[in-house]
Amino acid sequence: MRAVVTRVKNARVEIDAATVGKTDGGFLVLLGVAQEDTEVQCDRLADKVCGLRIFEDDNGKMNLNLAAAGGSLLVVSQLTLYADCK
Repeated sequence: MRAVVTRVKNARVEIDAATVGKTDGGFLVLLGVAQEDTEVQCDRLADKVCGLRIFEDDNGKMNLNLAAAGGSLLVVSQLTLYADCK
């Protein structure tokens, strides 16, 4: 399993000019899942991403996780994270 996590103010996915997913603040996660990945690994990655304390608190310190900051996730399937470019 591979993920690229980006903190965003807003993000959206559009297909044929229709918005199919969006976040107004939080994380944009590009996620590649392999056939051998397990549910335990998925749970562990989700906990890790949601637990990242990279949002500012009232004192300007990066001390809040996604839930404490009131953010949300936009997860986009990204099979190319497993591409073999050799």
